[in-house]
Amino acid sequence: MVYIIFMGFLVSFLGQLPLGNMSFTSTQICIQEGFLSAWKFAIGVAIVEMIYLRFALTGMNWVVQHRIFFIALGWVTVVLFLFLGIMCFHTARKEKSGKKKKSFLLDNKLNRFVLGLSMSALNPLQIPFWFLWTSTLIQAKVLPVATIPFNSFTIGAGTGTLAGLAVYIHGGNWLVTKMKTTNHTMNKIMGIILLITALIQLYRMVYKPWI
Repeated sequence: MVYIIFMGFLVSFLGQLPLGNMSFTSTQICIQEGFLSAWKFAIGVAIVEMIYLRFALTGMNWVVQHRIFFIALGWVTVVLFLFLGIMCFHTARKEKSGKKKKSFLLDNKLNRFVLGLSMSALNPLQIPFWFLWTSTLIQAKVLPVATIPFNSFTIGAGTGTLAGLAVYIHGGNWLVTKMKTTNHTMNKIMGIILLITALIQLYRMVYKPWI
């Protein structure tokens, strides 16, 4: 079980390391609102990731039967990420003129735990990621098809997600402070990340449907 937990941790941790909208948002929250808010966000992200993973492990038939819902969610994600990316650039332009100081994604009173839940739930890219890895590990007989190993793997994945986001919460905070990066620049970076994510999701929806 320790080995299975470690495998779940490793896959999820490495999956979080590439710069993405979740990781960069956690850095922004830490810088603008502190470590506590950033960790609330990270926990929300990890909980939804664990739910998606359990679907990948035991709910594949249910997902296939409800494919229309996930396809619709995929298109909603494309539109949402495009809108958020454009708004980040709009906010960066306002910040340059001195009209606005806070990041667009954080310019609200939404609890950061709920924000983490929402952003993670609207990120269906996790589904094909976990389908690929779980099917590979099961076929390689690394992950036994049973409830306890599935639960252990999910727990490991959840802690791996938190560890990956911790790199951006603490390391990102240190790096941005060291480089004295402004909110204007961070909003531009976030805008680029969101637009790239939207284009990747659009490509998947048009050319490589995963359900």
